[in-house]
Amino acid sequence: MTQVLREFLEEKEKLVYSKRATFSSETRGRLKPEEPCNVRTEFQRDRDRIIHSKAFRRLMRKTQVFISPEGDHYRTRLTHALEVSQIARTIARGLRLNEDLTEAIALGHDLGHTPFGHIGELALTECLEKIKSRYPEVKIPFRHNEQSLRVVDVIERKGQGLNLTYEVRDGILKHTGDEPPVTLEGQIVKIADRIAYVNHDIDDAIRGNVISLEELPSRALDILGYEHSKRIDTTVKDIIKVSEGEDFIKMSHEVSYALNLLRDYLFEAVYLNPEAKSEDKKAKEVITLLFSYYCDNPEQLPVEFQPQEEREIPVRVCDYVAGMTDRYALRKFEEIFVPQSWMV
Repeated sequence: MTQVLREFLEEKEKLVYSKRATFSSETRGRLKPEEPCNVRTEFQRDRDRIIHSKAFRRLMRKTQVFISPEGDHYRTRLTHALEVSQIARTIARGLRLNEDLTEAIALGHDLGHTPFGHIGELALTECLEKIKSRYPEVKIPFRHNEQSLRVVDVIERKGQGLNLTYEVRDGILKHTGDEPPVTLEGQIVKIADRIAYVNHDIDDAIRGNVISLEELPSRALDILGYEHSKRIDTTVKDIIKVSEGEDFIKMSHEVSYALNLLRDYLFEAVYLNPEAKSEDKKAKEVITLLFSYYCDNPEQLPVEFQPQEEREIPVRVCDYVAGMTDRYALRKFEEIFVPQSWMV
């Protein structure tokens, strides 16, 4: 009976989804072959593995934009992933594409993000640049999408990885950057990521009195809407309408223009605003000092992050530091650099 259930779900995909969808029965497979699950499709298994991973739980304590905000309603990396998933699944449903694949990519796309948001990513890049002459094989810059793939391939399950399907891994890796994902579902997540962060970062910035609704570009709001939900609704419906029957996920020129206006405004007023990001310098210093300490003292790394040879040191240190939550990074900083008598 259970064997019939998975096959029924696979057959249902063929009946319900568009011919442009990625069918779970036609996956390109996993890094290591596995017996199929009796009750779940391959992409459903991937989604479940991501949700049950430690890296996914840690997103709850990782900064989205504002470091240690006062209040319980600001976004974290976890809520960002959930919002991306919701937007992406709605688009996938509207285009009759594979919702399970879309959801798995969306939930896993930021698993490799650093503590303290993009400032942590920048800090690790600068750390790697400083040791490039000693370790010429290190990859620069540090990219969170590449680290997300490393998390699911190598780091999770104590070095065994989650062994996800090719399509999910590709979507995670290519959710940012110039190269488009190979599946339409991956392309949906790529565009849903931008829709989510532009809109929820505006919401958080208004809540934090960093900006006001009146300061947002009126040309963009006239097109997308003056309310958070309306802007998302307008964008999602536009994508479904413009992408129907196409081989690429896209927005209309008008909606794309409006969304880019809002994004450009956020960079100017929030992301690069010294007052809004006043804690970034401190956070960057925490990451820099932790990286330097563990490179000099690799024996202090947890057992699962211990390098097998010297050339692995910067990679394994990045694995450990990038995986930290904001709170854990600050705790380790205190343990290592702050005299304990001062902490009483």
